[in-house]
Amino acid sequence: MKYKLILLAVFVASLSSCKKYDGTKVLYLGHTLPQTHPVHKGILEFQKSLEQKSGGTLKVKIFPDGQLGSEREVLELLQIGSVAITKVSAATLSNFVPEYHVLGIPYLFRDKQHQFDVLEGEVGKSILQKGEKFWLRGLCYYDAGSRSFYTSSKPIRIPEDLKGLKIRVMNNQMAINMVNALGGSATPMAYGELYTAIQQGVVDGAENNPPSFVSSNHYEVSKYYTLDQHSSVPDVLLIGTKYWDTLSDQEKVWVQEAADESSQAQKQFWNESVEKSMATAKKAGVEIIIPDKSLFQEQSKSVLETFMKEHPEMSAIINKIKNQSL
Repeated sequence: MKYKLILLAVFVASLSSCKKYDGTKVLYLGHTLPQTHPVHKGILEFQKSLEQKSGGTLKVKIFPDGQLGSEREVLELLQIGSVAITKVSAATLSNFVPEYHVLGIPYLFRDKQHQFDVLEGEVGKSILQKGEKFWLRGLCYYDAGSRSFYTSSKPIRIPEDLKGLKIRVMNNQMAINMVNALGGSATPMAYGELYTAIQQGVVDGAENNPPSFVSSNHYEVSKYYTLDQHSSVPDVLLIGTKYWDTLSDQEKVWVQEAADESSQAQKQFWNESVEKSMATAKKAGVEIIIPDKSLFQEQSKSVLETFMKEHPEMSAIINKIKNQSL
């Protein structure tokens, strides 16, 4: 891992990342998503807005599709200053900044409006700033929808249907605890290996949002999609503090304003992608199941209870989220 990171750092350095050319600064931005993804479209809005606001003095060069490495690897490149900006899941970021763990708690948000109120309010902005001591400054959140279960041979209608099923999850303790609490067998696995794993029966299914379910082609090997919407983990746009600290006060304002504008535009891109993805899945013969979410919510309560016991320092954040807009 360290050797690969060194090679990536050398590669990025060879591109003269983030240096001035004739008064222009180029911000290198790496992420792992395909260019068709609604989050990438949000990043394009950030790129366009920042160039307009700065009169062309700040430009963004985007490296999509994991060209600069995995989410974790690019975060490490931000920390050492080789890359300026990245987009990662809050679940991945929680391995660097503990407060992001809170955003993965099952059924933490009452609905989409509650989630946006939290993320764009005092609590969300506070969490974005928590990463600064780890050289990672959060700029904004992107909508990554809600994660739901999909399986290859057995539909999930109630939590008991998960018993005995191997469900792929991210390598994240919250996700592991959630699947296990619901009766499944959580199986961490690299995302790139998942299609074949489902096809060959190594795992029985996985959990993700509709655009990812379709863009990964997992709908081809998973014929049941249960919209239990157990978690709504957002994506986060970040800038490394090593680069942030080189910006002037005006440049910082431009970067933050462009990020905020891109976050709002990305919401619409996401909604459009969800509608298109669900239509594609249905046309392919995937059975869309609308379960009683309260059953899953009740069954997964132990995840929050365990988290509160292990991280009592997070209770204030959780209580603020629960009480938001009540």
